[in-house]
Amino acid sequence: MDFEKRKAATLAAMTSTEPDKSPKGNVDTPIIPLLTTINSHTSYFTTSSCSGRISILAQPVASSITTIKKKAKGGTWLFISHDPVPPSNLLPVLFSSSSNELPPRVATESDNMLLQSLVFRFEPLIIAVECKDIEAAQSLISLAISCGFRESGITSVVKRVIIAIRCSIRLEVPLGDTRKLMVSPEYVEYLVGVANEKMEANRKRTDLFLNALLKNGFSRDEIYLNGKIDNDGGEICRTNRKVVSQGNPFGDNGVDRELDSEKKDFDDIHCGSQKVPGINLSAVEIVGEPVERLFLWGHSGCTVDQQKILIFAGFGGIGRHARRNDLLLLDPECGMIEAIHVQGAPSPRLGHTSSVVGEFMYVIGGRADPLNILNDVWVFNMTKIEWKLLQCSGSPFPPRHRHAAAVVGSRIYVYGGIYNDVILSSLYVLDTYKSEWTEIEIQGNWPCPRHSHSMNSYGSKLYVFGGFNGEKALGDLYSFDVQTSLWSRQKTNGKSPKARFSQSMFIYKNYLGIFGGCPVSQNQELSLLDLQFSSWKHIMVNFIDEGLFVRSTVNVVGDSLILIGGGASCFAFGTKFSEPMKLNLSLLTSLADSFIPAKIGEKLGDYQEEETMGGKNAHLQYSHSTAEPNTNGCIDQNAQFEESSVNVGRQMVATPWVLQLGKQYAKVGKDILKKFGWLDFERKVYSREDGMYICFPVTEIFCVVFEDKQKDLGDSFEVVTDLHSMRPSRLDILSKDISISAASDLLIACGATKLVDEVVKIKKTPNTPYKIMKEEVASFLNHRGQPMELLEQLPSRWERLGDIIVLPTTSFKDPLWDSIGKELWPLVAKSIGTHRLARQGQIAKTGTRDSKLEILVGDNGWVDHRENGILYSFDATKCMFSWGNLSEKLRMGRLDCRYEVIVDLFAGIGYFTLPFLVRANGKMVYACEWNPHAVEALHRNLQANSVADRCIILEGDNRVTAPKGVADRVCLGLLPTSEGSWVTAVRALRDKGGILHIHGNVKDSEEGSWKNHVLQSISDIARSEGYYWEVSIEHVERVKWYAPHIRHLVVDVRCKQSRG
Repeated sequence: MDFEKRKAATLAAMTSTEPDKSPKGNVDTPIIPLLTTINSHTSYFTTSSCSGRISILAQPVASSITTIKKKAKGGTWLFISHDPVPPSNLLPVLFSSSSNELPPRVATESDNMLLQSLVFRFEPLIIAVECKDIEAAQSLISLAISCGFRESGITSVVKRVIIAIRCSIRLEVPLGDTRKLMVSPEYVEYLVGVANEKMEANRKRTDLFLNALLKNGFSRDEIYLNGKIDNDGGEICRTNRKVVSQGNPFGDNGVDRELDSEKKDFDDIHCGSQKVPGINLSAVEIVGEPVERLFLWGHSGCTVDQQKILIFAGFGGIGRHARRNDLLLLDPECGMIEAIHVQGAPSPRLGHTSSVVGEFMYVIGGRADPLNILNDVWVFNMTKIEWKLLQCSGSPFPPRHRHAAAVVGSRIYVYGGIYNDVILSSLYVLDTYKSEWTEIEIQGNWPCPRHSHSMNSYGSKLYVFGGFNGEKALGDLYSFDVQTSLWSRQKTNGKSPKARFSQSMFIYKNYLGIFGGCPVSQNQELSLLDLQFSSWKHIMVNFIDEGLFVRSTVNVVGDSLILIGGGASCFAFGTKFSEPMKLNLSLLTSLADSFIPAKIGEKLGDYQEEETMGGKNAHLQYSHSTAEPNTNGCIDQNAQFEESSVNVGRQMVATPWVLQLGKQYAKVGKDILKKFGWLDFERKVYSREDGMYICFPVTEIFCVVFEDKQKDLGDSFEVVTDLHSMRPSRLDILSKDISISAASDLLIACGATKLVDEVVKIKKTPNTPYKIMKEEVASFLNHRGQPMELLEQLPSRWERLGDIIVLPTTSFKDPLWDSIGKELWPLVAKSIGTHRLARQGQIAKTGTRDSKLEILVGDNGWVDHRENGILYSFDATKCMFSWGNLSEKLRMGRLDCRYEVIVDLFAGIGYFTLPFLVRANGKMVYACEWNPHAVEALHRNLQANSVADRCIILEGDNRVTAPKGVADRVCLGLLPTSEGSWVTAVRALRDKGGILHIHGNVKDSEEGSWKNHVLQSISDIARSEGYYWEVSIEHVERVKWYAPHIRHLVVDVRCKQSRG
């Protein structure tokens, strides 16, 4: 049954006059307007609901259940109300008039029943909604979360897209059992009061959500029980509706069934997947910009020069999640990310595609908002760093998003997508030389319409996999030959990947890879299609932090697969994004080769891995082989394998090893280890003796091969002293066929040495830096005879300024720490991986807001911190630095200030001055600052960012030093308030007015009155200065929570000359 039929059936069921299956028997009256509003939208209908309730629940005690064979789970309500409750209404249910004994009615019933526990509950609103698609689900979830229902999220996408709208303001308190209450009437009255407060908070959130729906395109039309719409907005008929309340612990919970089904699907999917040692996802450590810039989905990513990745647009990013048009360049090798700021960029979007042809990146289509689906083509010139909107001729190209694109030569092929609820099956090709679209006629076995699929090219063929056809996820694989213009459904060997959509596809050598997608049970399986033999194999990918690789991008850079973004609005966790990850692809193709002799009879040794499967031990053994390869290069599957004469002992399995190479041979050594799958990616590469030697973690099989080779060679080998003296044939072997024996010879010739891994505990175990620090400090305290209670003062979080790790003020507070600090602080620094360690103090509550940072390990406090492509250099012991203002600094940097003069009244080290100059290209900035340490840093930063010629520093009190009548824009970035300089700011503006960016800390309940105060104050000041301006607030930016219920706000105040 499709979505429309299920919705029609659900709405038609409202005509029934019989009670529904919930204990209450009907829909809760307080939320009928809300349910009606949701059901009036074409993309949603509610399946169960509860408006929120106060109840006393009697449940069978577990010990009693085990003694009775009949069904005894569930329970009964002694009291339930969906409205606030007067205590006098509830007390008679529990208490007699004279004591804490249960009333006769309850006691009598309990004599003939199982012993039951009594629980007082408040449960907030919960609504289960079926959505037409994932996109509709995400929109409704985002709206619900913004109204306070922060635990809203998707509960199932297996057969239907189901979301739950809910929050966490629950209350559950045991009262006793049916024999004896353990609380007094006074305490129950107190609980009722707390529950009533929560009920009121629940009502406010519900009303806010209803109003938000109406403001966002949901209809006020009321739905009668026969499914017709009442356009007059009359009274809603309140006949019972058949819904199962998810809040009902005794009812049939459809969401749980969906989750169970999802788990079963997960188990079914992965039971046939191969587990390959070393195939692990690891995080890409990002520098240069905050990693949150890559918290995206629905973006695009292109490999540039086979070294870097160009990322464009998508949903997410820093601060409030939204559609973006950011252009980011990522170097996966070092993790450096650079934001490329170009004037005239395309509008923010998601669900588009980007493709590289030569030195140009082509961005096609996408969705700018729910009503604005795009068909434009934008071209980014990577040489000139400029955007251009391409004017295309030829066939009309319909708007679309969630389509797929692939490049063959100079042509870009675009297939499928969705536009205005119509799912497309058309194939278009863009000739980039002629800027001409052509629709390709249908020939061959044509795939059905779909969106959220994946497509890539290999030779002259396009491959299309998966997607969503409006009813179900797809698992078919089609190819299109660009030379013959024929479609065909691919016939493959082996188990095909499970059906999915919003997955990623890549080409690596002769393999087509599929990873991620929805349902999310696919996320740990990597499916590979050998395009030469049309055979599938599936590999389990291991990673510690579970990612949601839905609508993410994958790019092949060298032998690495780089995964960027992906995520969803998740049940109970809000919006979740995946961090940038990478995977070593060389292991996939070299794994089999690692155990195939280069010459007949060459001995390899064996490799064993033991894992637990279903409670039984399964052994995977690789043995040396004398089987000859077939002419096609594959091992004969019927060949007999000899029993290995070399055993890997338990001691070797337990001992981690590294291969030490001189720095000059590190590149060659690393390439060899990666080629044969000998590099252990679970552990960390590190250097020794100030970088003279590089230590590569190696696998157990390598240790066997290497030791055998050393024994065979004895002292007959020579260590290379000059890499360039080696014969070219030896240097070129990595790009040609090379035997294991020859590779081992080369490593030994380069002076390779096998050593025990010294830092295995840092990477091998999944311990966090906090756990490592706690273990080290606990050992230290025990050795010094100090109390273990001190461990409670260890910090679980810290900040990083440049290369300094800054511990919070709440850590290491006891004076005992200082008495052992000389030995303690270097230990703490080493355990969390830093050479400089500091402890934060309270920012001085003075006009200069001096930092009280204390350096614990290191020489001084000067740091270089880079964000948004801007270098901030300052002495952290003397100047404060705020991470929380990053979104506001980014916002200022996105302004176009090329023709503007700006006055920054609280410049500091250049928090906003530098974004105005470096990013917004301000014509001139007057920077006012009275902290001499900050002034020193500001001078350095202006020089370091090459903008000193466009800034005038005015040292001292801005009320004295600030210029008058020169500014188009004034920044007042002082907290908790900048009101003392509002007069100065008005005086700094030109006669015609300008913009004031006024910062302040404001209670969330007083935001409206604060804005009115700002508006009235600036108007009064302007009049007192002789200006007859129209003063208005153009924008309010909610930067961050400064403290509980206190926001850091910025209002953009526009002052302009009155028309009169």
